[in-house]
Amino acid sequence: MNSRSSIARFAFILAAASLLFLFSGAALAQKKNPPAKPVDLNSASVEQLQQVPGIGPATAKSIVNFREKSGPFQRVEDLLAIRGISKQALERMRPYVTVSAPETSPSKR
Repeated sequence: MNSRSSIARFAFILAAASLLFLFSGAALAQKKNPPAKPVDLNSASVEQLQQVPGIGPATAKSIVNFREKSGPFQRVEDLLAIRGISKQALERMRPYVTVSAPETSPSKR
């Protein structure tokens, strides 16, 4: 084996190892620590929603926009109306989200 092919092989291995290191670091950075208690879909901010595994910035904004346009969530399953949230994604999020009962104003007599 000549030294040129050895150098090329070494450079390839070094490049592959560097890419592996970079991608594994990026994957670790994306992992979240889930919230200690469930996040209320009817009152959570965009930042609070992003703490939930599976909810990124765009989805969090969509949830808040949906809530503002359509009113409070009645149940966690209402998240399925948000584009990009599948049944499978909902099941991963379910332990970390809750829906508070919508506030009702006292009835006038």
